[in-house]
Amino acid sequence: MNENIKSIEEGLKSLIEQTYLIEKEYKVLGESYANLQKFTQGIVESLGASLWAISTSGEVMLSNDKAKQIMDILPSINMQKSTQEVEFDGRVYAIKITHNMQNKIILATDITDEKRSARLVSMGAVAAHLSHEIRNPIGSISLLTSTLLKRIDDKNRPLIEEIKKAIYRVEGIIKATLLFTKGVQISANEFKLKDLEIMCGEAVAQYAFTKDIEFKFSGFDGMICGDINLLDLVFCNFIFNAIDAIEESDDDGGVVSIEHKFKDGMHNFYISDSGVQLPSGTIFEPFKTTKLKGNGLGLALSLEIINAHKGSVAVQNEPKLFTISLP
Repeated sequence: MNENIKSIEEGLKSLIEQTYLIEKEYKVLGESYANLQKFTQGIVESLGASLWAISTSGEVMLSNDKAKQIMDILPSINMQKSTQEVEFDGRVYAIKITHNMQNKIILATDITDEKRSARLVSMGAVAAHLSHEIRNPIGSISLLTSTLLKRIDDKNRPLIEEIKKAIYRVEGIIKATLLFTKGVQISANEFKLKDLEIMCGEAVAQYAFTKDIEFKFSGFDGMICGDINLLDLVFCNFIFNAIDAIEESDDDGGVVSIEHKFKDGMHNFYISDSGVQLPSGTIFEPFKTTKLKGNGLGLALSLEIINAHKGSVAVQNEPKLFTISLP
């Protein structure tokens, strides 16, 4: 009898030890599984794309943080197509669907910037071609207009002068387009800031506008090093935009202010106007404009020229102010 009790006790002891061993192994297995989950989630989160794992019932079994931000895109995805492009919330996504057993793995990669770059290259090529095509005819018309101004009577002179201003604007668009598409290269020399002010004033005289606009230049003293012709193009673009903003306002006239201050080794130019406010969104994107007049190249090209001079452009809307900083 004692032997039976002893045998039972030994059996229970062995069972308890095995239970502890199994519990310990289960705990180790649980930790390993948790680490594996954590490792897998880390891989999923490190992806540059949004990822979902979808069950056969359509339930989202797994998603990373990027996917959670655009969950509403799922109804727009054709689950029967392995690859596709989907536009959602102003962005473009490349979708790839693979299968793991009966489940679907969906990857959505944001390709908006790549699509924009491809579009700009295509639009730039077309713009450059058209600019080359119309450059010679416009040059001939400009020459003809200049000749007419010397011979025409006074009563018809205002009409020819308006035609000349319109041609000047087209010539500016052609110049900006060709410069933008071939790339900006500066030829820097030291020059007087006063010369830049004079060049801007001459350009304004050629620009067509209907309202009474006051132009205020201040602080244009001393010297600066840069490409005067390209910087003239930059400041004219900002001034012309200011003119157009005043033209689009309900006021009978307006003010355009261009102020220069030298501080901490930098030339800072502050450009403001009393016209309509800036549109929302990116205003420096080429071939995109909300203006009644414009081709969307002025500010984009200006930014390239300032960057080529190792400078910067800052913008605020209330009050509206552009700040150009040059070394």
